[in-house]
Amino acid sequence: MNCVYLSKHPSGATKAMQNAQPTASHFINGAYVEDTDGAPIECIYPATGKVIATLHEATPAIVDQALSAAKAGQKIWAAMTGTERGRILRRAADIIRDRNRELSVLETLDTGKPLQETLVADATSGADALEYFGGLAGSITGEHIQLGQDWVYTIREPLGVCVGIGAWNYPTQIACWKGAPALACGNSMVFKPSETTPLCALKIAEILHEAGLPAGVYNVVQGRGAVGASLVIDPRVSKVSLTGSVPTGRKVYAAAAERMKHVTMELGGKSPLIIFEDADIDNAVSGAILGNFYSSGQVCSNGTRVFVQKDIKKAFLKRLKERLEGAVMGDPLDEATNFGPMVSADQMNIVLGYINKGTEEGATLVAGGKMADLDGFFVEPTVFADVTDGMTIAREEIFGPVMAVFDFETEEEVMARANDTEFGLAAGVFTNDLTRAHRVVAGFEAGTCYINTYNLAPVEAPFGGSKASGVGRENSKEAINHYSEVKTVYVAMTPVESQF
Repeated sequence: MNCVYLSKHPSGATKAMQNAQPTASHFINGAYVEDTDGAPIECIYPATGKVIATLHEATPAIVDQALSAAKAGQKIWAAMTGTERGRILRRAADIIRDRNRELSVLETLDTGKPLQETLVADATSGADALEYFGGLAGSITGEHIQLGQDWVYTIREPLGVCVGIGAWNYPTQIACWKGAPALACGNSMVFKPSETTPLCALKIAEILHEAGLPAGVYNVVQGRGAVGASLVIDPRVSKVSLTGSVPTGRKVYAAAAERMKHVTMELGGKSPLIIFEDADIDNAVSGAILGNFYSSGQVCSNGTRVFVQKDIKKAFLKRLKERLEGAVMGDPLDEATNFGPMVSADQMNIVLGYINKGTEEGATLVAGGKMADLDGFFVEPTVFADVTDGMTIAREEIFGPVMAVFDFETEEEVMARANDTEFGLAAGVFTNDLTRAHRVVAGFEAGTCYINTYNLAPVEAPFGGSKASGVGRENSKEAINHYSEVKTVYVAMTPVESQF
């Protein structure tokens, strides 16, 4: 594969990296807060491997301060009308759009994703969430149920203090995806970003309060797993929303369930992408690229098991190899770059380990398969063919740019194989037979499905998985149900009857 390599030594990041250090590690009660007693957290720019900022993990005192602020701020926020809350969320969305480039550069420094990508996919999608839920906030109401002369009315109430725990692949987006519906319903939030990408959520908190959010309503604390665990089990917390791996999700879900907390779990996947012989080859290749190599493959919904009907396998792989020559690796802040590094050295080594496994277990390496000759944590976009269902790369989530291509002959066969996984986050199908397309998505055991496209996640549509890939839904009106609860009030207009 002939990927294009830009300069081996990124230079465009120098000035931006100098400005990456935040005002302080945490944002609590409407202001930046520091406590250097917390263990240091180094933020490393994935394109160079260099430290660009040092923050400090939240101490127990910081966690307590954040939860106390959230408890107090929530009462003030919930007392406002939905229209008033929505106005502030929409104002924050406007500020984010005005500062899109600045926030996109920060996202690139935090994650290593190309600026070409972050300019259109990260802060902008966060703004979409705030605008959408800001628009819904005034419409969150109960209902009237007439029962003869009596009636029942319902009140939709906020849950209270919500905890959001973010992943490192979309730090700005996730901070907004969790914050926007929570705030629209009248809750407050304490958000813990991934320790790998600690920078972006601080800016979201700052902008929300600049837009008029009362102090304490959106707080950010930094930390590793122990900090997240302390937030999950705290009795002041009513709801936990996690984006992360299945093993982490199981631990958080169990801890929350023990205390009867509401949860949303958006976890990992090993999603199937089925390409039938009548599919448009170029569209199918585009879908497979989006489902495997966007964000350097670090997307939970990725369709990493690509099932190609035998008659078109050769043509599909030929076109895929040609298209991979358009991958441009190099300085992520150069807008000509369209393929960035892994988020960390650890993640790069995990991915390289899976690539070695694929070769050892007999898959055919079609493209890529090694580190790029660049500074930082770059792995070439990698494609394996002749993958069988029992191989490690077919069963386990890799979270990197590794596509596994499988052969299949019949629809019945491929559906059984597609669903033979513990995961159920996403699934997709490419075919020009619309009857078959709808039949296939009806048969998928997955929460988010695609026909003739892949990996689109507009805020208007519910997003989430089934089976081990999670519970609950993010985005859309569905999210309102996960950040509020219903109180039922029975009103009697007639004398009360009793048995004695």
